[in-house]
Amino acid sequence: MSAQRIKSLRPILLVTALAVAGVGACSGQTPASAKVPAVAAPAAPAAPAPDLVGNLPDFTRLVEQVGPAVVSVQAEIGSRAIARRSARPLSPGDEGDDEDQIPEFFRRFFGPDLLPGMPGIPGGPQPRPRGVSLGTGFIISADGYVLTNHHVIDGADTVHVKLADRREFTAKVVGSDPQSDVALLKIDARDLPVVRIGDSRSLKPGQWVVAIGSPFGLDHSVTAGIVSAVGRANPDADQRYVPFIQTDVAINRGNSGGPLLDTRGQVVGINSQIFSNSGGYMGVSFAIPIDVAMNAVQQLKATGRVVRGQLGVQVQGLDRDTARALGLQDVSGALVASVEPGSPAERAGLLRQDVIRSVNGRPIYESSDLPPVIGSMAPGSRVTLEVIRDGKPRTLVATLGALDDATASAGRDTGTGKAPAATDGNAFGIVGQDLSEEQRRRLGLQPKEGVLIARVTGQAARDAGLQPGDVVLAVGRNDVGSVDALNAQLRAAGTDKPVMLLIRRGGGTRYVAVNPKPE
Repeated sequence: MSAQRIKSLRPILLVTALAVAGVGACSGQTPASAKVPAVAAPAAPAAPAPDLVGNLPDFTRLVEQVGPAVVSVQAEIGSRAIARRSARPLSPGDEGDDEDQIPEFFRRFFGPDLLPGMPGIPGGPQPRPRGVSLGTGFIISADGYVLTNHHVIDGADTVHVKLADRREFTAKVVGSDPQSDVALLKIDARDLPVVRIGDSRSLKPGQWVVAIGSPFGLDHSVTAGIVSAVGRANPDADQRYVPFIQTDVAINRGNSGGPLLDTRGQVVGINSQIFSNSGGYMGVSFAIPIDVAMNAVQQLKATGRVVRGQLGVQVQGLDRDTARALGLQDVSGALVASVEPGSPAERAGLLRQDVIRSVNGRPIYESSDLPPVIGSMAPGSRVTLEVIRDGKPRTLVATLGALDDATASAGRDTGTGKAPAATDGNAFGIVGQDLSEEQRRRLGLQPKEGVLIARVTGQAARDAGLQPGDVVLAVGRNDVGSVDALNAQLRAAGTDKPVMLLIRRGGGTRYVAVNPKPE
C-alpha cells in the first residue's frame, strides 16, 4: 500500500482506535473477557425549577373556560354604508378626515380599516365597492344569541360569525342600538358554550380585568390590565348615555365587541373604544358596562329597538366662575342650560340655571352623570330631583318621557342678506347685532329670540371663549331678543361678579360665565 494511501486512511484508523479504546488492547484484539456495556437507562426528569416570581395573576383557567364562547365577527359593508361612515364627523367641531390633524379623542375601531374591493377589468363591468369590518363578539345564550358592538355591523349587508371550534355561520341582526353601541346577533346553532354575566356596578378602580378578542384578525388574543376608572363620559353625543369603564387593557382594531372579564371569568363590559391620537393603543381603553348592554339586549329581543327615558333639558358642567355667579360653594352638579317646551322637565318646574344635584338620591357630581342615569330608566318613570335654585335647595318630581331619536340641527347663519349694523353699548366688549326673522328660522330660534355676537372687543369676553357667530339667548334667566335688551341686561348685571350668558353655538346651548375681574 502506498504511503499516500496509508496517510489518507490514518484519520479513519484513529477514529476506530478511539472507538474501541478501553474495550480491547492497542493491538486491535478484543479480549475474550470483555463485554459490550448495556444501554444506559434514561435519566429521570429533573424536578421543575421553582417559580422565582410569585403572587402574579395567572389567567389560564379563566381563558380556558371563557374562550370557547368568544367569536370572531366579520361584516361585509356595502358602498352606501362606506360613504356614510366616511362622511361621519370624527369629533365634535372637527372638519375633514385627516386623522393626523385631529387631537386625541375616542376612536371606535373595526379591524383592518374598511378594505375596498378589488377593481374590475378596465372597460368592463365594475363591481360595487365593498368593505369588511372585523370585530369580536361573545355568546350569551346556548341557542345562538351573540353580543357585539353596533359600530362593527353598522350598515352591513351580511354578517358572518366564526366560533372557536372553527364553525362559521351567517348571522341575523336582531337589533342594534347606536347610542349604547350594542348589537344583538342570532346564529342558527344549539348547545353552544356561553359566557357568564357579571355585575359591572361593583367594579372598582384597581381591579384586574381581561380581554379576549381578535385584534387585526388574530382571533382569541388575550390581554390583561386593571380598571383605571368607572363612569367615564364620552364627548361623542351618540354615546352620552353610557358610563364607560376605563381600563389599561391592550385593545386594538378588531377587539371591538369582545368581552371584558373580571377574575371570576364573568363579563363585566364590552370593549368598544380607545383614546388615541395615533389610531392605535395608547394605554387608555373603554368598555360598555355589561348592565347597560344587557338592558339594551332585553329591549332588542322584545321590540328590536331601545327606548330611553327623557327629561328634556340640556345641561353643562360647572366651573369656578359659573359657581360664583350662581352663589354656589362648589362645582358639583349639572347646570340646566335650557328646558325644552312641553318636556317633563318643564312640567316638573325646572328652570334655566337650576343645578341638579341628585336623581332619586343618586348624586350627580358632573353634568355627564345625568344622561346615563335618566337614560337607564323607562319612559313613564317618576324621578325625584334635588336642585339648587338661587342658592337654595328644592325638590322636584318629574315623570320621564321617551327619548326622541331625532336631533335638532342649527348652526351659524350663512345667509347672504344685508345684516343690521352691529352696536356696542356694554362694559364687557360684546358687540351685538340684531337677527332677522329669517336668520332666526335658519338657526332654529323662536321669533324675537337671541342676539348675534358680531365682534368681541373686551378681554373678559375673550377669556370666556365668546366668539363672533355665537347667539346670546339670555343674560342669567332674562331672555334677550335685541341688542338694546342685551346691553340693558349687561348693564344691570354690574361688573362686580361673573355674569351668566346663555349661548347658542352650532346647535348646542350652554351657559358661559363672563368674569369682568379675572383672578
